[in-house]
Amino acid sequence: LGHRREGDLGPVYGFQWRHFGAKYEDCDADYTGKGVDQLAECIDKIKHSPTDRRIILSAWNPAAIPEMALPPCHMMCQFYVQLPPESDPTSKPKLSCLMYQRSADLGLGIPFNIASYALLTHMVAHVTDTEAHELIIQLGDAHVYRDHVDALRTQLEREPRPFPKLRWARKVETIDDFVSEDIVVEGYNPHPSIPMKMSV
Repeated sequence: LGHRREGDLGPVYGFQWRHFGAKYEDCDADYTGKGVDQLAECIDKIKHSPTDRRIILSAWNPAAIPEMALPPCHMMCQFYVQLPPESDPTSKPKLSCLMYQRSADLGLGIPFNIASYALLTHMVAHVTDTEAHELIIQLGDAHVYRDHVDALRTQLEREPRPFPKLRWARKVETIDDFVSEDIVVEGYNPHPSIPMKMSV
């Protein structure tokens, strides 16, 4: 992690999603129009070729791994569109996301990954006029760090609470137009936080 200045993780997730194959300089450079914009391609396929079996977003770029602060843990996802049934052709298609994670920190990483990919699925559904349906996550190496064991035991003793609801503050047309104020979370009633240290 020491070969980059603080705040510069190298060509990791977002760079690979939006500029796959471009030469990475630093986190301040302008990469407009460089590399493959996989996210834009996924959105285009969902809109125009929804049954395509190649609606894939990959952060795993072997050529760029030496430049990354850490190789991607959640490394790829695939979107699936379930078209409306003939009996209800006016209903919205349903969008699901299958995410594969090679390395899964069950204490700190996975809760964030679940929330972020759920949000991504809802965002993509919003701009493709589909309905967010399922988030399916496959874990490769799922692990609990020793210093997280007691905290996770505490978490396991808690009674789960109802999920909050997500709604949009306005109609957003393109994925690049989202701002944090567009996201409205209703009915969020979490338990108190459980502190855990990040392992690297």
